[in-house]
Amino acid sequence: MILEEKTVVVSGVGPGLGREIAAAALRDGANVVIGARSEGRLKEIASELDATGSRVAACPTDITDPAQCDALMRTAVDRFERLDAVVQVAALDSLFGTLQSTQADDWRKSMEVNVLGTMQIANAAVPHLKASGGGSIVLVGSQSMWLPPKMPQIAYASAKGALVSAMYHMATELGPDRIRVNMVVPTWMWGPMVEIYVKWQAKERKLSEDEIKAEITANMPLGEIPADEDVADAVTFFCSDRSRMITGETLMVNAGELLR
Repeated sequence: MILEEKTVVVSGVGPGLGREIAAAALRDGANVVIGARSEGRLKEIASELDATGSRVAACPTDITDPAQCDALMRTAVDRFERLDAVVQVAALDSLFGTLQSTQADDWRKSMEVNVLGTMQIANAAVPHLKASGGGSIVLVGSQSMWLPPKMPQIAYASAKGALVSAMYHMATELGPDRIRVNMVVPTWMWGPMVEIYVKWQAKERKLSEDEIKAEITANMPLGEIPADEDVADAVTFFCSDRSRMITGETLMVNAGELLR
């Protein structure tokens, strides 16, 4: 198991990607600490992942609060005595709009959560990763920063693009401490939210769900929507020592939709 004896923190654990990353890390041998704003849902997911509670801990976390970011990392060290990898999934992705329709407050919210929140998570993790002799920080990007989607999200896409620049700086700064910083970049992910979208579009447009899926995969050579689990497997690779000489890189999990 590629994460055996490691401790992995996953922030932004809900019913989709965050949960699948936590489950994959657990499957691959790690002890896992999960964070999200909703304490009730967090406890429920922790119980689903590990009913014994021996390998999973939960800590309610709002990434816009530095003290809560620190508490999330301390939970890992207090419970499992070390920190080896941090995966930052938490994001504000519900802001839609163009340059002309996006309000200034939406720009501020997007940057506060998606950029500043991510930096606060990373900053809270660094001392503990140094104490472990190094480790991995994994960011989650969005293909929208390179390929504008049909439904415009300029504020969200711009924030994710800013994280790529931040990743390069962090990789350079933290490399001497053996801390790697990488990003996984998904496209559509087959999980709860996309399932809801497909059902909604099928009903709204009186088409079959397969027809909606075919529209989504039209430019994907592999012809299939990547699942949350596929993205999670890329993340656990970056958390593991199998990527020990990889830092400052973006890895797209997109079935070939965008070739760079």
